[in-house]
Amino acid sequence: MRAAMFALALIGCSEPAGSPAADAPTTSDGSGGGQDTGADATAAAGFGELSGMCGVLAQMQLTGATPELFRDTLTFARAYVDPADRPLLTPGGQHLAATPNAGGSSGLSEIFAYEQLARCEHAAFLKTETEIVYDTTGKITDLEVEIGGHKIGVSVTRAVAYPFGQPYTAAVATPLITRKLADIRASTANVSAADKWDKQILAVLAWDDQAADMVAQVWAAADAQTKADTIVLVTVTNGEDQFIYTNQ
Repeated sequence: MRAAMFALALIGCSEPAGSPAADAPTTSDGSGGGQDTGADATAAAGFGELSGMCGVLAQMQLTGATPELFRDTLTFARAYVDPADRPLLTPGGQHLAATPNAGGSSGLSEIFAYEQLARCEHAAFLKTETEIVYDTTGKITDLEVEIGGHKIGVSVTRAVAYPFGQPYTAAVATPLITRKLADIRASTANVSAADKWDKQILAVLAWDDQAADMVAQVWAAADAQTKADTIVLVTVTNGEDQFIYTNQ
C-alpha cells in the first residue's frame, strides 16, 4: 500500500562485517531475491528522507559475480523544485541538475538515484551519461560513480503505471527490466578503457511497494545470463513524489 508520509523516523540496524561506513539507510529485500546484510547507518542530510538499511554495497557486492537486489524507501515532504532546491542536493546531484542529459524525461530520476547512492553508499560522482566515453556507438549508461574505490556504472529507470495508482503489472515490468539489464551488458562491453567500471547498478525508482514487489518478482524470475552480475537497487518513493514520474 502506498504510504503518503511527510515525516519519517530514520531506522538503524547493525552494520555488516566489512561493509563501508554509510550516511543514510537503505533496505535489502530478501523476499525479492536480495540479500539482507543487516547494514546500519544514520541518514545524511538531503532532499527527502531515506529509510531502511544503508551500506549494503561492500567489497563483495562491488566486485563479485553474484547479482543481488536491494530495496529502500525515499519519502518527500514536498515536491522538488529546480533550480531553487538544488542547494539541498549533494554536490554530485547539483552537477547532474545543472548538466543536460542525453534526452528524454529522466533527469530527476537520475538525480535522485544518485542522491540515494551518495547519501547511503558514499558514492562519489564521476561522469554524466554525456561525459562517459565509449569505443563503439550503442547503448549508454546514465552516470558513473565511485564507491569504495571502484568505478561503478549506474543505469536508471522508473517502475510506475499510468494513470497513477493503477497496478504495475508483469506485462509492463518484464520487458522493461529485461531490456535495461540487456542495455547494461551492452554498455559495459562498449565503454572505453578510461571509463571502464567494475560493475553496474540498475537503480529503479518505484511508485509504491506493489511496483517494487513486481520488479523484484520479475528480477527473481530472470535467467542468469539476463541478470549477469548487475546489482539492482529498488527505491520506493512516497509522499509528494509525482515529480519523479512526470514527463517534465
